[in-house]
Amino acid sequence: MNDWISSFVFFFAVIDPVGTLPVFIAVTSRHTEWQRRKIALLAVAVATGILTFFLLLGQYLLEAIGVPLSAFQVAGGIVLFLFALTMIFGEGKPESEVEIIRDGRETAIFPLAVPSIASPGAMLAAVVLTDNHRFDPIHQVKSATAMLAVLGIVLVLLLAANWIYRWIGDSGASIVSRVMGLILASVATTNVLVGLQQFFMT
Repeated sequence: MNDWISSFVFFFAVIDPVGTLPVFIAVTSRHTEWQRRKIALLAVAVATGILTFFLLLGQYLLEAIGVPLSAFQVAGGIVLFLFALTMIFGEGKPESEVEIIRDGRETAIFPLAVPSIASPGAMLAAVVLTDNHRFDPIHQVKSATAMLAVLGIVLVLLLAANWIYRWIGDSGASIVSRVMGLILASVATTNVLVGLQQFFMT
């Protein structure tokens, strides 16, 4: 039980269901309530598939191409940082990216499923918490169920976002999105620094 709780807390921190909410509100502001529900379901489904892939095969993939986990963490932090910049400087996005956000299916995949829900940190957690060299199959199953529980919380919050959106409005969504972007940039920078430290220590 303690192992499951530890895995749950780890996944909750890296997936950050609460932090995904302002991203969802910001990128679905032009959609109807029905479209937002459809986007939420698709985004969580795609994120679940991606994280399950990394949970089952991520370690084998990285070992096959000779990439250490520390290097993967640095790369993930850089991608996360670039996405955080688009949240902070939302008005400066290229027109092509704005057009992508207007499409419901594309919005569900980017930026919601990746990198907001299935973030580089979440992918890394899926690999680290199921490390075949450290954990037995029982622990790996516990980690998998903990991950699914957190994704379930993400889905519930996104489906309830309509009521939250009515309360905070466009201005509130813009403010929250930029504040979360700044926090996300800080987390991304930390991932890069920790990854570099681990890489040079090995």
